[in-house]
Amino acid sequence: MNDYNFHKLADKLFFTIEKKIDDYNGKSDIDCEIYHNMIEITFENKSKIIINRQEPLQQIWLATKKSGYHFEYVKKEWICNRTKKELWTVLEQSCSDQANEKIIFTVPRNITYKN
Repeated sequence: MNDYNFHKLADKLFFTIEKKIDDYNGKSDIDCEIYHNMIEITFENKSKIIINRQEPLQQIWLATKKSGYHFEYVKKEWICNRTKKELWTVLEQSCSDQANEKIIFTVPRNITYKN
């Protein structure tokens, strides 16, 4: 994948994450801010999840209070290169852990990101 396509995919992913967080209608207050190449998700208990682009590696990194994950774009999904879990699965579980409530983002799997 070239840099242009990586940035297009990452931009669309970041926009989708921000929209899903903003649309979340659960008990917890979750805030989401995008800063150029990073998303900061903040929970009521002040814990955070940080998602950022690792441009030279063409990866998306997700850091939680418990662990870190490195995702690569494989077969139209962001897959962790260590656990082989899909990004949305990890994000939902991580948000649920940090918000202390079950969080599900209705996201179609196998999203095709077109240029």
